[in-house]
Amino acid sequence: MNEPSSPEAAQRKRLYWHSRRGMWELDLLLVPFLEQRYDALDSADQAAFRELIDEEDQDLFLWLMRRELPQEPVRRRIVQMIIEHAESADSVSHRPV
Repeated sequence: MNEPSSPEAAQRKRLYWHSRRGMWELDLLLVPFLEQRYDALDSADQAAFRELIDEEDQDLFLWLMRRELPQEPVRRRIVQMIIEHAESADSVSHRPV
């Protein structure tokens, strides 16, 4: 992402805005994960994240609040990665007060 108008920068902006949801709880999980972990993911996990944020808020809420698990193994994996990131020490410093 060298140039602000590069395809990578445009995709990053799209991912950021799609990670901002109508529910504060989802914002607190998805945005920090995108900002802190997405670039280090392999291409399969990045694709899983992109597909995940196209899901409905109510499904994301159930999965990320651990009320249900996604049926698909790939989706379950990325959900677990987001939850683990939220619980890790790395994300604590980025949470709003």
